[in-house]
Amino acid sequence: MLMRDLGIIPAPKVDGTGDGPSPYVNLSRRGFVGGAGLFVLGVTLAGCSSYVEPVIDADAFKLPDPGASPLTGVKGGDATPSLWIAIDKDGAVKITCHRSEMGQQTWTAMAQIVADELEADWDKVAIVQAEGHERYGDQNTDGSRSVRFNFHRLRVAGAAMRHMLVAAAALYWKLPQDQCSAKGGLVSNTKNDETLSYGNLAELAGRLAIPAEADIKLKTPKEWRYIREEIPSLTVPRIVKGDSTFGIDVKRPGMVYAVVARPPQLFGRVGSVDDTKALAIAGVLSTMRLPDAKPPALFQPLGGVAVVARDTWAAIEGRRALEIAWQDGPNAGYDSEAFAKQLQATARRSGKVRRSRGNVGAALAAASKRVTAEYYAPHLNQSPMEPPSATAEWDGDRLECWACVQDPQNTRDTLAEALGIPKENIKVTPTWLGGAFGRKSKPDFVIEAALIAREVGKPVKVTWTREDDIRHGYYHSVSAQYCEAGLDQDGKCTAWLHRTVFPPISSTFDNTLAEPSDGEMSMGATDVPFAAPNLRVESGDAKGHMRIGWLRSVANIYHAFAVQSFAAELAHAAGRDQKDYLLELIGPPRMIDPESEGATYGNYGAELAEYPIDTARLRNVVEKASAMADWGRKLPAGRGLGIAVHRSFLSYIATVIEVAVGKDGTLRIPGVWLAVDAGTVINPRHVRAQMEGGTIYGLSNALYGAITAKDGAVVQDNFPSWRLMRMGEAPREFKVEIIASDAPPGGVGEPATPPAAPALANAIFAATGHRLRTLPLIGAEGDKLKLPATKTV
Repeated sequence: MLMRDLGIIPAPKVDGTGDGPSPYVNLSRRGFVGGAGLFVLGVTLAGCSSYVEPVIDADAFKLPDPGASPLTGVKGGDATPSLWIAIDKDGAVKITCHRSEMGQQTWTAMAQIVADELEADWDKVAIVQAEGHERYGDQNTDGSRSVRFNFHRLRVAGAAMRHMLVAAAALYWKLPQDQCSAKGGLVSNTKNDETLSYGNLAELAGRLAIPAEADIKLKTPKEWRYIREEIPSLTVPRIVKGDSTFGIDVKRPGMVYAVVARPPQLFGRVGSVDDTKALAIAGVLSTMRLPDAKPPALFQPLGGVAVVARDTWAAIEGRRALEIAWQDGPNAGYDSEAFAKQLQATARRSGKVRRSRGNVGAALAAASKRVTAEYYAPHLNQSPMEPPSATAEWDGDRLECWACVQDPQNTRDTLAEALGIPKENIKVTPTWLGGAFGRKSKPDFVIEAALIAREVGKPVKVTWTREDDIRHGYYHSVSAQYCEAGLDQDGKCTAWLHRTVFPPISSTFDNTLAEPSDGEMSMGATDVPFAAPNLRVESGDAKGHMRIGWLRSVANIYHAFAVQSFAAELAHAAGRDQKDYLLELIGPPRMIDPESEGATYGNYGAELAEYPIDTARLRNVVEKASAMADWGRKLPAGRGLGIAVHRSFLSYIATVIEVAVGKDGTLRIPGVWLAVDAGTVINPRHVRAQMEGGTIYGLSNALYGAITAKDGAVVQDNFPSWRLMRMGEAPREFKVEIIASDAPPGGVGEPATPPAAPALANAIFAATGHRLRTLPLIGAEGDKLKLPATKTV
């Protein structure tokens, strides 16, 4: 029995602190790391006890065959405890995380959910990273859904294991199960207050039948000990200490290194190559021509020439020495500036109706005032701080890969198809990801490593440089949008028309497709929450000329920019306060069903019955964020407040931004105030971090982000020409308020990004009288806002 259970040592809090000295000491910081787990913490005994825990011999119990798990039909997937939880004899609890860790604190969140229902001792919890395998169900770490897709089944898994541990103790004590209970890694009984540790019970519990879900009692929110608590990150201390493995950190015996010279255009080809000078570089071992990419883009490599060397620097120098004549592909004439004009022309014309309410044409004709505006957002690059990297090793006809991927199962499937081998012969282990934002769910770089490794017969690490990442990525789609509204004599919006045009992500998988998908339209367009009696949303077609992929918050970025900017424009046209007018546009509390108005609505893969579009929650975050910012306060000249609200990934975010704009266009951001309603929150500390990071990401793109193309090739190549927000430009004050909620968990990794750009643009208008409708607001080459010569009327 632990001394704290006898009351000799004060029980520690969740963060390891307590009323007295902590009973925990770190035993061998390096030696006790198990796999991808945590440090095992020992117990310092402050006295002696006459109680000695009995050793349970599991073989002494005659148990029936437990049979198959009844927990394979649980909402979210298989909840069989052994799939997620392993308990060692020393009491260490190893929890498997099947999603990728890329700084969003998935490891910690998954552990909190399981450990809470398991009633584990948090100080004995360690995390194990799962390989890519269908046994885990959906492993795609995209769409801000790791928690919401797995919250229920991980709770069931933890509760089922707790149930089995209690049953094992009851069997040993020969007591009814209702006289036994679990807490903090121990099972106790009411007969004589004896306890048994999880480590002692684990083997016997593992032989018991898994209970049915109906027989498992989940804890109530009032009983939660870890969920909703600000438990420190399980990953940050390891990152600080260098005890972590990212894609670039993988090492294999006899490994060589490779970089690839890729065609400047999508579907360009190698005409001829002379590698004489490359092979003369010290350390360069060989070169290899990769297969040419053919439409559609899919996740295939772009082709080109690989340089294999004894180290990465030699490979880079060898690539620089290659003499390659490139052949143009079908996108050689792509010019992003000319394409922007085509998109804008399409947006001015009537398009395919995707949602309709009332009669917009008649309402516009009868309006006292008509307001129109056009918005433009360019291509963007995800630019994670860690560029793509993958290591591949062949063993006969078997392949093993280690890579910073967001979806190891899809990576495995794609490798099998590309290499022509069964996926059962492939193992993919995801490393930690130094950021991703959607880029690392496309495993083209892993296929490159596998192809080269098969050719050279050695383990190979393929590294993408920053230039590779920016010039050869999967880009966020460019978008042109047209908005028109009719106002009555009181300034009330009676008609709302929104047209959006952008190359769809589906064009990457079928190059004949040009129509936006229902899912993309559901991200801020067809789910617009406004109460205008007449409303119509339309789309126009646009072909893709680059690899279009998802980027943090996807189509919500450009849709929120247009919708929330236009809402503020209507407030100005009506002579109203933008916050008050926004609430009027949203209308009274109600549930919105876009499908009742002709939209095919995806709702991020969730049922509207469980995750409705609730305008009461939308209004609430607007009121909260504006109160946090002291909305309506008098500001000096050149300062302004802007607000935007957006629902995405089933969460509600309102953002208020204050700007200070100099007469020469210089910009400062004194403050950001954000309110988030994400339903049930696992770890408030990490949700606040996601809100801050998502907002900074949105502000950086809004101010500077633009990928442009000339002659089919990306112009930008590194951070000087693809500029990010710098530390000194970040908001001086940043406050986040999390709305308490018992609603199911919503996403938190992406929803803060969409409202950032319109809140910023609205604040700039409030400060200067200039309405900026084209992103980026500054651009990579500038340091001041692109303010028009005259103010917006």
